[in-house]
Amino acid sequence: MGTSTRWKGPSGDRWSSAARRLARWREDSRNADQRLEEIAADYLRALHETLRADRSAFGLYDTACAAGERLAGALGSLAVEGAESADVLVARLVSEVGGDGGMLADAAVRRGVAAAVRDVRDRHPELDDAMDAGVAGGGFAWDILCDLYQVFFADMVGEFLRSVVAEHVKLAVPVLIATDPEGRIADWVAEKVVDLVPNPCEESAEATDLAQAVDTAQSVMGAAQEPAAALPKIAESLVPRAVGKALGLITEKITGEEGAVA
Repeated sequence: MGTSTRWKGPSGDRWSSAARRLARWREDSRNADQRLEEIAADYLRALHETLRADRSAFGLYDTACAAGERLAGALGSLAVEGAESADVLVARLVSEVGGDGGMLADAAVRRGVAAAVRDVRDRHPELDDAMDAGVAGGGFAWDILCDLYQVFFADMVGEFLRSVVAEHVKLAVPVLIATDPEGRIADWVAEKVVDLVPNPCEESAEATDLAQAVDTAQSVMGAAQEPAAALPKIAESLVPRAVGKALGLITEKITGEEGAVA
């Protein structure tokens, strides 16, 4: 994707079919919301099928894995230091996790970080309270950080597809720009993908006992650690599975209006 030529989005029958359905969609039509969800499922299916056929497509897999590893590394410092505001948190994570690449996948990662912070704030109102009170310097709770990790991968996929849909809107149906179908599709995709992504805290809790979880982390780290200190390494070890599930490389059924998206 060069700097002088606008990217027109991915090609192929599945992508073209989703784009045609989007071109026919109207916000004031009967069952518009349901139909838009079906179109979102089509786009997600197209992405998953494309990546299964060619894991290197769009550079998304490698970019997501690298970003996930950087995010896992950032969790430990956030557990100790926190951040004094949401803007500071977003800026820090974009800098530490987003990288400096100029491809669409890199942009999706950076927007995914910002969307993940937004979504975690919605899930955890206490995060805003802590930052507003200026007490976040003591670090964020691990349940918040584990949710941030999980939500990030889902939002990254949603943001990648937001860019694809936005180009299809511009090319085929510019009248739809005012209705923001790309934003609604991105939100639907993220909501469907998030539960597929492993949560480091839950993975630790689901071990036969806490000692087993710590032992697992120790085998990765090669040294004894406190349970909280082990969580960043548990998160890092989960990155291939998190990316694989979010991108449809590790199959999991997602039920949509027209069936299942693997």
